[in-house]
Amino acid sequence: MTNKANTPRLLEKYKTEVVPKMMEQFAYKNKMQAPKVKKVVLNVGLGIGAQDIKPLEAAAQELAIITGQKAVITRAKKAISNFKIRKGSAVGCKVTLRRIRMYEFLDRLLNVAIPRVKDFRGLSRKSFDKNFNYSFGITEQIIFPEIEYDTVFKIHGMDITINTDAGSSEEAFELLRLLGVPFRKK
Repeated sequence: MTNKANTPRLLEKYKTEVVPKMMEQFAYKNKMQAPKVKKVVLNVGLGIGAQDIKPLEAAAQELAIITGQKAVITRAKKAISNFKIRKGSAVGCKVTLRRIRMYEFLDRLLNVAIPRVKDFRGLSRKSFDKNFNYSFGITEQIIFPEIEYDTVFKIHGMDITINTDAGSSEEAFELLRLLGVPFRKK
């Protein structure tokens, strides 16, 4: 286990603020019933990687810089002739974050990166899937302060999925809202 000095800010907030509020709001008998974030998946899709591997390698390197974890190159499952993609060709990269790195990344995403988005009005409340996971997209990787604009090979976006173990969409929404996800006002 980690000591108090190494515990991420967002994990401390989850334990001290979010869980008590969730227990009160949803009448949980035990704090272990409160939903938690299980993992965060970042995915970059670059179809151009099928022809030229350099943009894909640059995207994987940027994902590693942003997350602190090496990115995995994803390959096409089947051929798509209209996009000149063969089965097995590299088309993207992804990173799956868990535990300490996940909380540190979420903290940087919510408090540093998202406020840097120009004309940001909030994230949609309708992006929950049937398993109560939340997904959204970012159009530019340069909103992260770790990325130096001068070294960027190509500006690309990424999809971010926050995987929760909530039992309903209301619980998942409230968990993310209390953690600090900036949802749009109704």
